Amino acid sequence: MSARDILDSIEPHFTKGGRLEKYYGLYEMVDTFIYTPADVTRGTTHVRDGNDLKRTMTFVVIATFFCILMALYNTGYQANVAIEALGLDKAQGWRSIPMVLFGYSTYNPLSCLVHGALYFFPIYLVTLAIGGIWEVLFATVRGHEVNEGFLVSSMLYTLIMPPDMPLWQVALGISFGIVIGKEVFGGTGKNFLNPALTGRAFLYFAYPASISGDSVWVAVDGYTAATPLGLAANGGLEAVYAANYSWAQTFFGFEPGCLGETSTLAILIGAAFLLYTRVASYRIMGGVFLGMLATSLLFNSIGSDTNPMFAFPWYWHLTVGGFAFGMVYMATDPVSAAMTNTGRWVFGALVGVMTVLIRVVNPAFPEGIMLAILFSNMFAPTIDYFVIQANIRRRVKRHA
Repeated sequence: MSARDILDSIEPHFTKGGRLEKYYGLYEMVDTFIYTPADVTRGTTHVRDGNDLKRTMTFVVIATFFCILMALYNTGYQANVAIEALGLDKAQGWRSIPMVLFGYSTYNPLSCLVHGALYFFPIYLVTLAIGGIWEVLFATVRGHEVNEGFLVSSMLYTLIMPPDMPLWQVALGISFGIVIGKEVFGGTGKNFLNPALTGRAFLYFAYPASISGDSVWVAVDGYTAATPLGLAANGGLEAVYAANYSWAQTFFGFEPGCLGETSTLAILIGAAFLLYTRVASYRIMGGVFLGMLATSLLFNSIGSDTNPMFAFPWYWHLTVGGFAFGMVYMATDPVSAAMTNTGRWVFGALVGVMTVLIRVVNPAFPEGIMLAILFSNMFAPTIDYFVIQANIRRRVKRHA
């Protein structure tokens, strides 16, 4: 029995005049997320592509699988390292109860995975619940169906959170991202800012102590660990090497940081999947990378006696912080990014250039990808406008 059948059977007992019709979209989304709907197109059709919104969103969630796996493992691994360093015999709070079965060994993959899951899933469930409530509320008021767009936003928002983020702040951030970043503009497909990044930006400026500094990246109270990017902002590449971080370590993701941003390898696997399925634009990814490469090489050639970030190599920019994650999952948002092919190259290049500018020139904010993407989101319509106008002028000249 499908969700619609269940709803049809209970509706006469609880409604008058079919008031629950507005909820059919929510039930259909749940019913068809895994299973094939009962009513499908048969015979010859005019549809050239079977990729719809639901499949697109599902592909993006699938592409984050290795990021999620690495988020579980690295979060638990970093917590176990901190527990050993502080000489503790158990985790703090309620997490110590299930961890009795697994211990806190950094050499036990199951211990690391389970310990990390105890931090990852509370953040994700709060994000899913609070954000889902806002989505259903706005869909109900407007009489729209609930779509699958929030499944992507909730996962991406979770993966860019610090592991020890207070849950009430998680709820506040996703509320701001969904309501102010998307719903006030009309919902999915009409927002000009990325909702997940909007929520994170709100938290950064409203509660900077919970999302920046050295004490938020490892989920153990009393333990501080700077990220490689934070070390580089203060002392350049020498400070990163002095803290025993290698480039390979940052590439594989064994470092403190946000839940899903640490492993460049996991992110690139997701990028390959998104490019293969044509869900993400290679033009945007290429533009972001080339913009970062050109700007970092320019700063390397200029050099500086007072700012060590001028000498920071491009391949380190790629692996530290959230650059790779932003390039693959955030900048390629098809709604808030540029729409034209040429515009996508320009949009991506703007993101890459702005990221390095913020990282190198701005001493107060070492991580630049978030603000660079939001800044570029605001200029995406302008970029498309000038690209279209240039095409029109070329056509007029060609056919004059």
